[in-house]
Amino acid sequence: MCTGKCARFVGLSLISLSLICILSNTLLLVPNGKTTWTNVDNLSLQVWLMAGFIGGGLMVLCPGIAAVRAGGKGCCGAGCCGNRCRMLRSVFCSALGVLGAIYCLSVSGAGLRIGPKCSMDGKKWNYPFQDTSGSYLLNRTQWSLCKEPPNVVTWNVTLFSLLVAASSLELLLCGMQVVNATIGVFCGDCRKKEGAPR
Repeated sequence: MCTGKCARFVGLSLISLSLICILSNTLLLVPNGKTTWTNVDNLSLQVWLMAGFIGGGLMVLCPGIAAVRAGGKGCCGAGCCGNRCRMLRSVFCSALGVLGAIYCLSVSGAGLRIGPKCSMDGKKWNYPFQDTSGSYLLNRTQWSLCKEPPNVVTWNVTLFSLLVAASSLELLLCGMQVVNATIGVFCGDCRKKEGAPR
Protein backbone atom coordinates (compact mmCIF):
# COMPACT_ATOMS: atom_id res chain seq x y z
CA MET A 1 0.00 0.00 0.00
CA CYS A 2 1.30 3.46 -0.88
CA THR A 3 2.15 5.85 1.93
CA GLY A 4 -0.49 8.29 0.64
CA LYS A 5 -3.31 5.73 0.59
CA CYS A 6 -2.26 4.42 4.00
CA ALA A 7 -2.18 7.97 5.41
CA ARG A 8 -5.67 8.64 4.08
CA PHE A 9 -7.04 5.42 5.64
CA VAL A 10 -5.33 6.12 8.98
CA GLY A 11 -6.52 9.74 8.95
CA LEU A 12 -10.17 8.86 8.33
CA SER A 13 -10.00 6.22 11.07
CA LEU A 14 -8.46 8.71 13.52
CA ILE A 15 -11.12 11.32 12.77
CA SER A 16 -13.88 8.76 13.46
CA LEU A 17 -12.23 7.58 16.69
CA SER A 18 -11.66 11.14 17.92
CA LEU A 19 -15.35 11.94 17.43
CA ILE A 20 -16.26 8.80 19.39
CA CYS A 21 -13.99 9.97 22.25
CA ILE A 22 -15.49 13.46 22.26
CA LEU A 23 -19.02 12.04 22.33
CA SER A 24 -18.15 9.55 25.11
CA ASN A 25 -16.61 12.25 27.27
CA THR A 26 -19.60 14.52 26.71
CA LEU A 27 -21.93 11.72 27.83
CA LEU A 28 -19.81 11.15 30.95
CA LEU A 29 -20.60 14.74 31.96
CA VAL A 30 -24.33 13.94 32.04
CA PRO A 31 -24.74 10.74 34.11
CA ASN A 32 -27.77 8.72 33.05
CA GLY A 33 -28.39 11.32 30.34
CA LYS A 34 -29.52 14.00 32.80
CA THR A 35 -27.83 17.24 33.83
CA THR A 36 -29.14 16.94 37.41
CA TRP A 37 -25.79 15.61 38.68
CA THR A 38 -23.48 17.68 36.48
CA ASN A 39 -21.42 19.67 38.95
CA VAL A 40 -17.94 19.50 40.44
CA ASP A 41 -19.05 17.73 43.61
CA ASN A 42 -20.94 14.91 41.88
CA LEU A 43 -18.62 13.85 39.04
CA SER A 44 -15.33 11.99 39.38
CA LEU A 45 -11.98 13.64 38.78
CA GLN A 46 -11.41 11.40 35.74
CA VAL A 47 -14.54 12.83 34.09
CA TRP A 48 -13.42 16.43 34.75
CA LEU A 49 -9.94 15.76 33.32
CA MET A 50 -11.68 15.59 29.90
CA ALA A 51 -9.35 12.88 28.58
CA GLY A 52 -11.81 11.88 25.87
CA PHE A 53 -12.44 15.45 24.79
CA ILE A 54 -8.88 16.80 24.95
CA GLY A 55 -6.60 13.75 24.63
CA GLY A 56 -8.48 11.21 22.55
CA GLY A 57 -10.56 13.92 20.86
CA LEU A 58 -8.87 17.18 19.88
CA MET A 59 -5.26 15.96 20.17
CA VAL A 60 -6.08 13.07 17.79
CA LEU A 61 -8.39 15.02 15.48
CA CYS A 62 -5.43 17.19 14.43
CA PRO A 63 -3.26 14.23 13.27
CA GLY A 64 -6.30 12.67 11.62
CA ILE A 65 -6.86 15.75 9.47
CA ALA A 66 -3.11 16.07 8.79
CA ALA A 67 -2.94 12.42 7.68
CA VAL A 68 -5.90 12.83 5.31
CA ARG A 69 -4.23 15.91 3.83
CA ALA A 70 -0.91 14.07 3.56
CA GLY A 71 -2.66 11.28 1.68
CA GLY A 72 -4.39 13.64 -0.73
CA LYS A 73 -3.29 15.30 -3.95
CA GLY A 74 -4.33 18.84 -3.12
CA CYS A 75 -3.43 21.92 -5.15
CA CYS A 76 -1.60 23.49 -2.23
CA GLY A 77 1.91 22.09 -2.19
CA ALA A 78 1.40 19.81 -5.16
CA GLY A 79 4.19 17.66 -6.47
CA CYS A 80 6.92 15.70 -4.80
CA CYS A 81 8.12 18.44 -2.46
CA GLY A 82 4.62 19.48 -1.38
CA ASN A 83 3.62 15.90 -0.59
CA ARG A 84 6.78 15.34 1.44
CA CYS A 85 6.11 18.52 3.41
CA ARG A 86 2.58 17.33 4.20
CA MET A 87 4.02 13.97 5.26
CA LEU A 88 6.53 15.73 7.53
CA ARG A 89 3.71 17.74 9.13
CA SER A 90 1.83 14.47 9.60
CA VAL A 91 4.82 12.98 11.47
CA PHE A 92 4.76 15.79 14.05
CA CYS A 93 0.96 15.82 14.33
CA SER A 94 0.90 12.04 14.79
CA ALA A 95 3.47 12.31 17.57
CA LEU A 96 1.09 14.77 19.26
CA GLY A 97 -1.70 12.24 18.68
CA VAL A 98 0.34 9.53 20.42
CA LEU A 99 0.59 11.77 23.50
CA GLY A 100 -3.15 12.51 23.38
CA ALA A 101 -4.03 8.82 23.07
CA ILE A 102 -1.74 7.93 25.99
CA TYR A 103 -3.37 10.65 28.11
CA CYS A 104 -6.85 9.38 27.25
CA LEU A 105 -5.89 5.75 27.83
CA SER A 106 -4.30 6.40 31.23
CA VAL A 107 -7.09 8.64 32.57
CA SER A 108 -9.83 6.34 31.28
CA GLY A 109 -8.07 3.30 32.72
CA ALA A 110 -7.87 5.08 36.08
CA GLY A 111 -11.56 5.96 35.76
CA LEU A 112 -12.39 2.28 35.31
CA ARG A 113 -10.17 1.17 38.18
CA ILE A 114 -11.38 3.78 40.69
CA GLY A 115 -15.03 3.69 39.67
CA PRO A 116 -17.65 6.44 39.64
CA LYS A 117 -18.31 9.04 42.29
CA CYS A 118 -21.80 8.47 43.62
CA SER A 119 -24.08 8.80 46.61
CA MET A 120 -24.74 5.65 48.60
CA ASP A 121 -27.16 7.17 51.11
CA GLY A 122 -28.55 10.11 49.13
CA LYS A 123 -26.38 12.65 50.97
CA LYS A 124 -22.62 12.10 50.92
CA TRP A 125 -20.83 11.68 47.57
CA ASN A 126 -17.65 9.58 47.42
CA TYR A 127 -15.85 6.77 45.54
CA PRO A 128 -17.25 3.51 46.99
CA PHE A 129 -15.13 1.28 44.70
CA GLN A 130 -11.82 3.11 45.07
CA ASP A 131 -10.27 0.48 47.35
CA THR A 132 -11.40 -2.50 45.27
CA SER A 133 -8.62 -2.00 42.65
CA GLY A 134 -11.13 -2.56 39.89
CA SER A 135 -12.56 -5.85 41.20
CA TYR A 136 -16.02 -4.23 41.30
CA LEU A 137 -16.03 -4.59 37.50
CA LEU A 138 -16.45 -8.35 37.87
CA ASN A 139 -18.94 -8.21 40.78
CA ARG A 140 -22.15 -6.65 39.47
CA THR A 141 -23.91 -7.07 42.79
CA GLN A 142 -21.74 -4.26 44.19
CA TRP A 143 -23.01 -1.89 41.52
CA SER A 144 -26.27 -1.41 43.41
CA LEU A 145 -24.36 0.37 46.21
CA CYS A 146 -24.64 3.61 44.21
CA LYS A 147 -28.10 5.10 44.68
CA GLU A 148 -27.59 8.41 42.87
CA PRO A 149 -27.28 8.89 39.96
CA PRO A 150 -29.20 5.77 39.00
CA ASN A 151 -27.25 3.31 36.81
CA VAL A 152 -24.10 5.44 37.16
CA VAL A 153 -21.82 2.40 37.39
CA THR A 154 -23.11 0.95 34.12
CA TRP A 155 -22.89 4.41 32.54
CA ASN A 156 -19.26 4.96 33.63
CA VAL A 157 -18.07 1.42 32.88
CA THR A 158 -19.55 1.50 29.37
CA LEU A 159 -18.22 4.94 28.44
CA PHE A 160 -14.79 4.57 30.04
CA SER A 161 -14.42 1.13 28.38
CA LEU A 162 -15.28 2.75 25.06
CA LEU A 163 -12.64 5.43 25.73
CA VAL A 164 -10.03 2.80 26.61
CA ALA A 165 -10.76 0.84 23.42
CA ALA A 166 -10.83 3.93 21.19
CA SER A 167 -7.66 5.43 22.65
CA SER A 168 -5.85 2.08 22.29
CA LEU A 169 -6.73 2.05 18.60
CA GLU A 170 -5.74 5.72 18.30
CA LEU A 171 -2.37 4.95 19.87
CA LEU A 172 -1.81 2.13 17.39
CA LEU A 173 -2.92 4.19 14.37
CA CYS A 174 -0.93 7.29 15.36
CA GLY A 175 2.16 5.13 15.83
CA MET A 176 1.55 3.57 12.42
CA GLN A 177 1.18 7.01 10.86
CA VAL A 178 4.45 8.22 12.40
CA VAL A 179 6.22 5.32 10.65
CA ASN A 180 4.20 5.66 7.43
CA ALA A 181 4.71 9.42 7.18
CA THR A 182 8.42 9.09 7.92
CA ILE A 183 8.69 6.64 5.01
CA GLY A 184 6.66 9.10 2.93
CA VAL A 185 9.08 11.93 3.76
CA PHE A 186 12.14 9.99 2.68
CA CYS A 187 10.75 7.81 -0.13
CA GLY A 188 7.83 9.86 -1.42
CA ASP A 189 4.41 8.56 -2.43
CA CYS A 190 4.23 5.76 -4.99
CA ARG A 191 0.92 7.10 -6.35
CA LYS A 192 2.68 9.73 -8.44
CA LYS A 193 4.39 6.91 -10.31
CA GLU A 194 1.10 5.11 -10.90
CA GLY A 195 -0.48 8.12 -12.63
CA ALA A 196 2.59 9.11 -14.62
CA PRO A 197 2.63 8.48 -18.40
CA ARG A 198 4.88 5.69 -19.57
